[in-house]
Parts: sequence; C-alpha cells; structure tokens
Amino acid sequence: MPTPQFVLELRKKIGHDLLWMVGVTGCVLDERGRVLLGRRSDTGQWAMVYGINEPGEQPADTVVREIKEETGVDAVVTDLVAVTSDPNPMTYANGDIAQYMDHSFLCALKPGGNAEPFVGDEESLSVGWFDLDDLPQPLAKSTVERLKLFRTYIENKRRGDSHALFVFDGERH
Repeated sequence: MPTPQFVLELRKKIGHDLLWMVGVTGCVLDERGRVLLGRRSDTGQWAMVYGINEPGEQPADTVVREIKEETGVDAVVTDLVAVTSDPNPMTYANGDIAQYMDHSFLCALKPGGNAEPFVGDEESLSVGWFDLDDLPQPLAKSTVERLKLFRTYIENKRRGDSHALFVFDGERH
C-alpha cells in the first residue's frame, strides 16, 4: 500500500518535519511454528508485516488488515506482545522524517481462512513461511529486533508470564 492519504495531507502542512505515527507489527505463526515474512520491494530485506494505523483504526485491526493486504493470509490477533518506540527518528529517501510507536502483535491463522501466502501488493517482492531457526537473509533490522521481543514474550508465556513487554525508566519489563 502506498503512503496513506492522511500522511500525504499532513506532509502538505508540515513538509519533511518530524511526524509521530502509530505503527503495528505482526508476527504470524502457522501451526508448525513458522513465521510469515515478506521481502520488501523498497529495501530487498525480509521483514515481518508492519504498517501504519489509519486515524481511528484499532491497532489489532490494522495488523490483520496489513497481513491480508501484503500476504493474502487471514490472521487473528492472539496477544499484544510489546509496545515500543524507537528513540531515533527515521529519515526517508525523500527527506521525510518520522518516528513510530509500535504495537507488536502475535497472530495465528484464522480458522477456515487462507494460509497460503502470495504477494498481495507492491510492498513485497515475495512472501512465505520460514522456520524460526532458518530465516532468509537479509533480515530488516527492525525484524531482527522485534523477533527478539517475540521470542522473549513466547518464552515468558510458556513460563506463565504473558504480560506485554515495554520499556519503563530505560529498562525492559
């Protein structure tokens, strides 16, 4: 999906100045524990599905929509894994500056839905399921970082602690 219309309208007013946005990331796992990744057309790197919340859209709805648009896979949100913010703004090739608060969600396949990934839009070159111990390269830096969060969350949940991860006072909780 191209840049959302609301972002384009804001950019007309603020130019390339810093824009704070709400984002989502979906870690979709199939019944075999494989993760759904897409090879991004803008960087050539493999990444989990992520996107930007539309105004008024619920973050969980956003991640399910993005997964469907980018990969054709029908997913459901099972857990809020983390709420994080990158302290470093991102500068895009066109000069736009943005910073994101990300809601990372663990997702499963929707019962009776499509589980066969396909390239759903121009954001991806290819998509597929990958074993967590045999991931394609190169992986996007954000995916490497968020996979650590997902692995930590899943391990914590196995031990009975399923609270969402967050940073408070400089420490991860």
